[in-house]
Amino acid sequence: MNDIKQKVDVKKVDTKEFELPETLFVRDIENRVFQGIVLQCLSRIEGITLIEGNFIDSLLGRSGLEGNVKGISAEQDSKSQSVSIKVEVNICYGFSIPEKAEEIQSKITEDITRMTGLHVSCVHVVFKNVLSAEQAERLTSEAFKDPQKTDVSPEEYTDEF
Repeated sequence: MNDIKQKVDVKKVDTKEFELPETLFVRDIENRVFQGIVLQCLSRIEGITLIEGNFIDSLLGRSGLEGNVKGISAEQDSKSQSVSIKVEVNICYGFSIPEKAEEIQSKITEDITRMTGLHVSCVHVVFKNVLSAEQAERLTSEAFKDPQKTDVSPEEYTDEF
C-alpha cells in the first residue's frame, strides 16, 4: 500500500528540480499581454464596445501611450499564480447586461487560463454607457476611417437614441 502511495506522490513532483537543481524557472507576463488577450475576446462579442471608442484602434495596434489600452487592467498575484482583470465597456441598447457580463467573463477566463496557465481570480466588468446601434456603428466606422483618431469625446455619447 505504501509503495502505491509513494509512486503517486513522485508523479506530482516536478522532475526539473531533480534534473536541474540549481536552475530557477521564472515566467513573467506583462500587462499588455493580458490586454491583448482581452481585446481579442471582446472582438468576438456582439453588442459591446470598449470605452472611449478605441476598441478598433486597439485591435489594429493604434492605441495610445506605451500601448496601454484604456478600460482594461490586470493585476497579477505571483504568490497564488493568479490574475484579476477589470474591463470597462459600453453596451448597445437592447442587449441583456447580465448575459453580456457572463459572456465576457467566461470568454476572458477561458482564454487567459488557456494561454497563460494562470488562474483567473476575478473578471470585473463595468458597463460605462448605453449606446444606440447607430452610435456603436459610427464609433467603429470612424476608427477605421481616421487612423490618427484614437479617442472620441464624451459629448458623442450623449446623443439621443
